[in-house]
Amino acid sequence: MKPIDPKELRGAFGRFMTGVTVVTTRRADGTPVGFTANSFTSVSLDPPLLLVCPGKFLSSYDAFAECDQFCVSILEDGQTDVANTFAGYKGDRFAKTPHEFDADGIPFPVGALARFSCKTHQTVPAGDHVVLIGEVIGFAQRPGQGLGYADGQFFSLARERSARDPAAKVNIAGALIRHEGRVLLEKTPDGYRLPECSVPDKTGLRKSLQTVLQDNGITASFGAVYSVFDDADASTHFAYLLAQATHVAPDTKLTAVPPEELATLTYASPTLASMMARYDRECATGNLNCYLGDTMTGEIHTLSEGV
Repeated sequence: MKPIDPKELRGAFGRFMTGVTVVTTRRADGTPVGFTANSFTSVSLDPPLLLVCPGKFLSSYDAFAECDQFCVSILEDGQTDVANTFAGYKGDRFAKTPHEFDADGIPFPVGALARFSCKTHQTVPAGDHVVLIGEVIGFAQRPGQGLGYADGQFFSLARERSARDPAAKVNIAGALIRHEGRVLLEKTPDGYRLPECSVPDKTGLRKSLQTVLQDNGITASFGAVYSVFDDADASTHFAYLLAQATHVAPDTKLTAVPPEELATLTYASPTLASMMARYDRECATGNLNCYLGDTMTGEIHTLSEGV
């Protein structure tokens, strides 16, 4: 039997789309600690149980393995910054995050869609993690959209839904594809552009793009929505997705461009040039963002830090 490659296995696990939670407790001396987790599961209604799985690599592992009480907060669509803070920030995470305390003094981030206060029901050692089962002793919830996570990236269901506009005359889907550290572009008489296609009615964005990419000898996995905007003059709705190529045919017509050269190219439209300039800047800092708006103005939402 072939040995299991941990990196490949982690990637396979990452195909499963989940929500995002922040798990919090206090050390014995009262210091608040917390971490971001997508390993969250409801277990039972009677008694009310849930579980999370702290990893032994966490600096706060001992606190969770030994705690009597903890909180689990399900993050909202717009709380990517909170998720990133509790995933990797080395300083005081609570100083960066607005928070409150439950009835037993356990801190939790403000703004979550749901929050569960728990007392420890059972801990089960499991390889390089521990299964922490909590009995829910209090909870709160509110309406809203949850933050998602898949393939190592956060995603937004609300943004996914906005990627297609039924009212637009034309829906255009495109892919910003990385392969071996380079970006794949199509050269046209008007300048470079990303691989894109018109999306027929009742056909998914990803399915349409997969067909176009396969015609170009590209096999790719799609990630988060990177840019969604309307061109009112053309009654056209554009949506561009991040993607990672796993195979590129030698005879593909697409050109592989190093990220540092993206800003020097001529593009088929000013809007695309602006988007690629933004991507170039974000690659330099390692922080990717999603743009939602039109060809003139819009909003920026964090996708990931340190990519």
